[in-house]
Amino acid sequence: MAIVFSETKKKQQRLILVFAAVILATVLILWLGVFHKSSKPVSPLSLPVKKITIDFSIFDQPILSQMQLFQEIPAFDGQIERENPFLPLAPTPQKKP
Repeated sequence: MAIVFSETKKKQQRLILVFAAVILATVLILWLGVFHKSSKPVSPLSLPVKKITIDFSIFDQPILSQMQLFQEIPAFDGQIERENPFLPLAPTPQKKP
């Protein structure tokens, strides 16, 4: 029985070391990535501004003039049978022969 206890204790010690390493790595990543201020701040005003041009000549292609609009779907004029069509149907009673 003493062997089982020592194996469990060794496993717990390894898990504690792994947990400590994960905590240390997390703190290091947060310190370097989030909380550590860089010496050279980047301002959005210092970035170069690119001019955006939109090419509308694609709308002049002849294949676009051959397209047709969808037909308009008329409103439903029939009677609504069930208030919620997604509920399962109630079972109908079976007639005995």
